[in-house]
Amino acid sequence: MSGFKNFILKGNLIEIATGLIMALAFAAVVTTFTAWLTGLMPDSASEYFSTEAQSFGAFLNAVVAFLIMAAVVYFLIIVPYTKAKERFFPSDEEGTPADVALLEEIRDLLRTRGGAV
Repeated sequence: MSGFKNFILKGNLIEIATGLIMALAFAAVVTTFTAWLTGLMPDSASEYFSTEAQSFGAFLNAVVAFLIMAAVVYFLIIVPYTKAKERFFPSDEEGTPADVALLEEIRDLLRTRGGAV
């Protein structure tokens, strides 16, 4: 079970999956925006008015869907993932790393003994 926990929390699996979800949702926004822009170049006046309204509505729908998806991903995936990662794998304390602190201690001991460092 700890191997699975390490796989989920230590690897970049959640970050990659979240990036893929957001990229796919944003692709829909770009696609509908492109459809709306191409709808502004009509063949005739009757197509201009009907295509623009439908495409712009679809674009707004895609933007709202993207924002809702982003909120859901953030609150249901990112926040719990961050809390679980901090709980199971706490970050190192701020300050000097242990190996550097040990080397500094050895240096200081050598100085007190009269060694030339």
